[in-house]
Amino acid sequence: MSNLKIALQGFKLPALVTSACALMLACSTATPPVKPQPKPVAVDLTIIPQNALVNYPVQVKDAPPLPREFRAAWVSTVANIDWPSRRDLSTEKQKNEVLTILDNAVQLKLNAIVLQVRPAADAIYPSMLEPWSEFLTGEQGRPPSPYYDPLQFWVEQAHARGLELHAWFNPYRSRTAQSKMALATNHISKLAPQVVKNYGDLQWMDPGEPLAMQQTLNVISDVVRRYDVDGIHIDDYFYPYPVKGSNGAEQDFPDDPSWVAYLQSGGKLARADWRRDNVNRLVEAVNQRVHLEKPWVKFGISPFGIGRPDRLPPGIAGFSQYDKLYADVELWLAKGWLDYLAPQLYWPINQGPQAFKVLHDYWLAQNPTGKHIWPGLYTSRIDNTDKSWPADEILNQVDALREKAGNGHVHFSMAALNQNRKDIRKRLGSEKYTSQSLVPASPWLDSSPPASAVLEASTDKKSLRVQLSYTSNTRLLAIWKRTDQQWLFSVVPAQNMSIDISDDPQLGAIRQVTVSAISRTGVEGVRASYSLP
Repeated sequence: MSNLKIALQGFKLPALVTSACALMLACSTATPPVKPQPKPVAVDLTIIPQNALVNYPVQVKDAPPLPREFRAAWVSTVANIDWPSRRDLSTEKQKNEVLTILDNAVQLKLNAIVLQVRPAADAIYPSMLEPWSEFLTGEQGRPPSPYYDPLQFWVEQAHARGLELHAWFNPYRSRTAQSKMALATNHISKLAPQVVKNYGDLQWMDPGEPLAMQQTLNVISDVVRRYDVDGIHIDDYFYPYPVKGSNGAEQDFPDDPSWVAYLQSGGKLARADWRRDNVNRLVEAVNQRVHLEKPWVKFGISPFGIGRPDRLPPGIAGFSQYDKLYADVELWLAKGWLDYLAPQLYWPINQGPQAFKVLHDYWLAQNPTGKHIWPGLYTSRIDNTDKSWPADEILNQVDALREKAGNGHVHFSMAALNQNRKDIRKRLGSEKYTSQSLVPASPWLDSSPPASAVLEASTDKKSLRVQLSYTSNTRLLAIWKRTDQQWLFSVVPAQNMSIDISDDPQLGAIRQVTVSAISRTGVEGVRASYSLP
């Protein structure tokens, strides 16, 4: 506890105030004349939406509310979609690609990266549980050379730029169609072949096998424990998407051994309900395990974008993840088993059977516990094919989410933004992301406010030093600067304890600086302000 807090605990404020008032009355010899008070000036205090443009015109000296919007992009490692671009890159080239992705994210004013760390029962980090991914080095089980820890590098470099880093896991896939090399001896298909099934051109861990579920839980717990990640993220692959046989009919997933074992143990559920229960138990257990390890880490899921067939709005039709992937997403939201949902709304606004706005409204309505709904956008559909979307489609989808008070979204994937396809990165930055934004708070994880800041000017009056009473719960600093015309907003890592207060080249002198600390869960601390002449 600080000396200031200890000192304050010794004060009895009412007695102090009473004594001061008595002394003032005793020393007074005459009643001072009453000065006429000026009439109050009407000030427009219009409420500013969270995702509005944040270079607000100056009206009052209280800084505006903090802008909040989750702006993220998925970075896929499977099949080298996003990173690394090839399987044969040197350590230096892999690191350079990481820095390019993160610098582009900062330039675009994103605030989070969702990085795939487990594409197929393998790892892009050193693990005692699973082998190195072949998408990283070209051979499963072979570490990078020269050696480094890619996930640690991603975390450190993301945090140095004020970005969140969410670790993305595929829960049950054990081999992809893009896999070319032999499986390592410590891959689950070698250690426990009874839980891995061949299905089409894939290998898949059977969700009905207790060992498969335990493996996924152990892997996720290991990452949460060892790395300073901000979120744990799992995708839409629970049971695999259906594969058709040579006759055109869907092939059932080959889980007879685990199904029979369930029945012999006295199980009473129908097979489809049993499969959904297997997935439900995984989701509930991941939620519990993540928050047991580190209560402030967010847990999110990005399911297929269409929900249960018996609940869909009129006019909506399409693939049933409830019946085919055995994902009961509505139940997870009702139970509060996640901190954010990123339904993959990968259709254009005007595609009637999968209407973007209608599906967004649907997921908002399935959220009784008030967790975050941050839809996935199919930004990579902007390409050079005949089926390419125009950039306007994504820009309009961002607007559509904001119209319904949406406070976030995720782009799939970073490649489209990196390559600035059809100027999408440039246009998002100039038209939609005109200023930085904070990730919306998750106070149900931890509502404790971070430290309050103390601001002190440097001797040359060109910077302010920020002092925090403690830093354990502080991740970022939110900074408002006021000129004669505008409030300007920025976010920096809490390690940056100096704020430049020199004149803005376009807007002139800085008149006021307001700073607040932001906790790991996004909670804002008490604001501190400094006025300049």
